[in-house]
Amino acid sequence: MARRRQRSLLLVAVVQFLSLCVAEWHLHLSYIVYLGAHAYGRDASAEEHARATQSHHHLLASILGGDDETARQSIFYSYTKSTLNGFAAHLEEAVAKQIEEHPEVVAVLESKMLKLHTTRSWDFMDLERDGQVLPGSIWNHAKFGQDVIIASLDSGVWPESHSFTDAGLDDVPARWKGSCQDTVKYGVACNRKLVGARFFNRDMLLSNPAVVAANWTRDTEGHGTHTLSTAAGTFVPRASLFGYATGTAKGGAPRARVAAYKVCWSGECAAADVLAGFESAIHDGADVISVSFGQDAPLADDARSLFQEPVTLGSLHAAVHGVSVVCSAGNSGPYDNTVVNAAPWVTTVAATTVDRDFPNVLTLGNSVRLKGMSLESTTLHSNTPYPMVDAARAARATSNPYDASSCALGTLDPAAVKGKIVVCRRGGEVSRVTKGMAVLDAGGAGMILANDRMDGEDIVADPHVLPATMITYSEAVSLYGYMASTVNPVANISPSKTEVGVKNSPSVAGFSSRGPSGTLPYVLKPDIAAPGVDILAAFTEYVGPTELASDKRRSEYAILSGTSMACPHVSGVIALLKAARPEWSPAAMRSAIMTTARTQDNTGAPMRDHDGREANAFAYGAGNVHPNRAVDPGLVYDATPDDYFTFLCSMGFSEADMKRLSAGKFACPANKTKVPAREDLNYPSIVVPSLRGTQTVTRRLKNVGRPAKYLASWRAPLGITMEVKPTVLEFSKVSEEKEFKVTVTSQKDKIGMGYVFGRLVWTDGTHYVRSPVVVNALA
Repeated sequence: MARRRQRSLLLVAVVQFLSLCVAEWHLHLSYIVYLGAHAYGRDASAEEHARATQSHHHLLASILGGDDETARQSIFYSYTKSTLNGFAAHLEEAVAKQIEEHPEVVAVLESKMLKLHTTRSWDFMDLERDGQVLPGSIWNHAKFGQDVIIASLDSGVWPESHSFTDAGLDDVPARWKGSCQDTVKYGVACNRKLVGARFFNRDMLLSNPAVVAANWTRDTEGHGTHTLSTAAGTFVPRASLFGYATGTAKGGAPRARVAAYKVCWSGECAAADVLAGFESAIHDGADVISVSFGQDAPLADDARSLFQEPVTLGSLHAAVHGVSVVCSAGNSGPYDNTVVNAAPWVTTVAATTVDRDFPNVLTLGNSVRLKGMSLESTTLHSNTPYPMVDAARAARATSNPYDASSCALGTLDPAAVKGKIVVCRRGGEVSRVTKGMAVLDAGGAGMILANDRMDGEDIVADPHVLPATMITYSEAVSLYGYMASTVNPVANISPSKTEVGVKNSPSVAGFSSRGPSGTLPYVLKPDIAAPGVDILAAFTEYVGPTELASDKRRSEYAILSGTSMACPHVSGVIALLKAARPEWSPAAMRSAIMTTARTQDNTGAPMRDHDGREANAFAYGAGNVHPNRAVDPGLVYDATPDDYFTFLCSMGFSEADMKRLSAGKFACPANKTKVPAREDLNYPSIVVPSLRGTQTVTRRLKNVGRPAKYLASWRAPLGITMEVKPTVLEFSKVSEEKEFKVTVTSQKDKIGMGYVFGRLVWTDGTHYVRSPVVVNALA
């Protein structure tokens, strides 16, 4: 009995002890203590790492009141092996609050349980959700783009990126003729994922040889690596830029093969080199060619100028060979008539946002909090206010105050900006990240990049080299008002964070070029919109994420914005369609993407432009791409090379021209009256750019689904009467085609309003085949 009683007492004691331990455990939580950045870089020695760890122990010990050993037992991570400086520790909440007040501490974050996230754009487009492939995902239909080959004409590739590993891939398709130029030092070797890598620079060597650092396909700028991995990078977990947008990086067609054709050097692409790249990609057997560059400005309003542009020519030959070409629309928005790469045989892509931001907070001395955005890798080392100065008032004696206001390099007076947050005007000839470098060089503590009236509410997150934020025009008005109200303005910039689920997404990016096309107003451009703002994808490690020589930071992944980033999203989707529907033509695939696109944001409201107003078809084309719908569109507007040649006939190209373009296989109708109108090209959108009275356009629809009866409905553009005949199309078999006509008539009291927008929808109750209708009624 005594022994049994002893065991019972022992058991009670153990339970009490465990209860005390659990209680003590519950009093403690995991916190991340963020200290900014280390002074050393990635190549630091083990001794430097050890000293950094010891400094973490010292800091925590100074708060706990014990020795370093006590602190060491609380810390379970010391961040020492990159520029990230900080530690994670198990602490009482009161201790965490004490640490937060320490002058060396930037921020203290409670460590919470997180779900795996993706690079967001493919999740946002419903290919997956929370890392899980959805049952209706096009990835399942297309086997992730298996064995489709995507060629990228760009600045090359960084082959060491994990996005281009070939684990799990079978042998390269026997049809592929491409290769890798890996004979030079630091060349690019092929594998089963990266199946081609070639460079073209003969034109560039003649026109600007200084920009050609070496004869290699290796990417020294990052642009080509980023776009190629966006289109078809494989799955890479835990990808991020300095901890932002952490998740699994992947391209649209993760099991597609990729080939890099380096035709661009130091941001420029010589025309002859571009054509050589097209030629090689077509010859090698590419299925999709992705082109994220173009003219600085649209071509002249002259049909003959159409063939003064290498992308138009190269893409026409690709279309003839059944190769899809996808191009960026340009970054000259938000102005109308700025779209480039507008040929009807290419798919032209505008840029939209995703539901992810990287916000931070600018707190003014009057306690007003302004929301900004940034991807800075270092933050202010104190939460106390810093003095502020307007860059226009901090110019060197030898500098123009206007140049200084935009923070051009060398224009700021160190005596006026040292230790201060500098307010820089957006715009000018200086890039946004270069402005930050100018402030840092002059001794500034931080930067505020302020929009002017023209920039409006459109802001972009950039990987700044110092604590920074970018604010909208309305926020800038508040900022300047505060600065004018006090002799000693002060502010503080909080660390940025990754925020997902942002409402009213997508919206059209302010920089995205707009239609109409001056050269080809009969074709709606851009065709489609896709994510192009703050896109995380693979990057070169040859330069830092700002691409500035003075930026010594390196990251395998970078966050970039531009229609350059939107273009490969669509290239990836077309690769998926090629895998799922190999019998479809490039035109059919473009049609499927356009007629199934969305024009609403994630709240169900019409998609907005960068300024908050409702966007239109000149900004987003048919809408934002919806890949899962595109694999089963029901009907498509198909077109053959002969359709494009006929279109060129309608534009006035001669018989001799057409003979040369078609290798003698096509001739314009001898009877000029038999040449269809330019507006009659069988395109998924309808544009009548010069309506005088009444005009009828013709279209053909091809059935790519089950037998079905489709009924037409429409919303006429404002001031336009619209009629569709017939209103019912019945299809009894696959590939059957039916013709219909759309007649638009201007209302006399509504003439001269400019372009107005409507839509046409054909539906069988399951599929909805949508087309934008755009009309400009003239007197």
